[in-house]
Amino acid sequence: MSDIKWAVLGTGVIANEMAVALKKIGRNIYAVGNRTYSKAVDFAKKYGIEKVYDDFNDMFTDSDVDVIYITTPHNTHIEFMKKAIRNSKHILVEKSITLNSRELNEAMELAALHNVVIGEAMTIYHMPVYKKLKEILASGRLGKVNLITMNFGSYKEYNMNNRFFNRNLAGGAMLDIGVYALSFIRYFMTKKPDKLLSQLKKAPTGVDEQAGLLLMNNDGQMATVMLSLHSKQPKRGMVSCEKGYIEIMEYPRAFEAVVTYTESGEKEWVKEGDTRDALIYELLDMEKAINGDKKCMLLDYTKDVMDMMTEFRNSWNFKYPEEEL
Repeated sequence: MSDIKWAVLGTGVIANEMAVALKKIGRNIYAVGNRTYSKAVDFAKKYGIEKVYDDFNDMFTDSDVDVIYITTPHNTHIEFMKKAIRNSKHILVEKSITLNSRELNEAMELAALHNVVIGEAMTIYHMPVYKKLKEILASGRLGKVNLITMNFGSYKEYNMNNRFFNRNLAGGAMLDIGVYALSFIRYFMTKKPDKLLSQLKKAPTGVDEQAGLLLMNNDGQMATVMLSLHSKQPKRGMVSCEKGYIEIMEYPRAFEAVVTYTESGEKEWVKEGDTRDALIYELLDMEKAINGDKKCMLLDYTKDVMDMMTEFRNSWNFKYPEEEL
């Protein structure tokens, strides 16, 4: 499929970044839909988009659309995903891709029936610097990965009606920022962690405001994660190996890393890609998947991460309204 036609559902920050990314590579969004029609019209005018749907649901049955980028809140994803898949549309979905493993498993089974590609818009899996770091680790010169330490903390005002703390909007640290840390961990581990421990501090609304996570897999690789929605931390990841360690700052859209070889003290600066092109890498990898290279979207990692997030939340007895039906 050479001329892939993209539609976008939603007109928020990510949709705007998508439009800019496609423009940068000489392309454009074909169609846009939004619950509020006037917002879709304004978005289309801003970016010169050809088609605006009076009813955004028409996007799913439009025979001209090849792939839909779903940028709506994550508690709405599964129903939109199923509509798209049943109409043979490929889908790129904002993270977290679903609320839980049950939803993701349902979508994956349906996608297999309809032979469509599902991808999660997880920047870590597509930034060139991460692919380069995988090559360095594969070379063996750092030895085995033994420990990964992660931080991600944002300071959000205590407005319990905003999406970060609102249970009805699937708020909470795990699905909002934890998904990045766990995706990083899964990317660098040889196997999915299957031993999970945690501590939790809840917000007044009951969502997870702050959490400490401890993980280990069957290869003895361990990881620690500190998450917070009310305490600023650096977005810092460190991969500790037998013969050195890798440090990455601003890891969701990183373009550089520092590798320290502990025996010699030598430091190697690895720079690949550009933070500003994060969505370009995602979109191009999605198109590669549509054209046959499905593994480049790393859906198996997405599933492992969703399984971990679901298990952590189950251990906290924390459910969203949609999960209580």
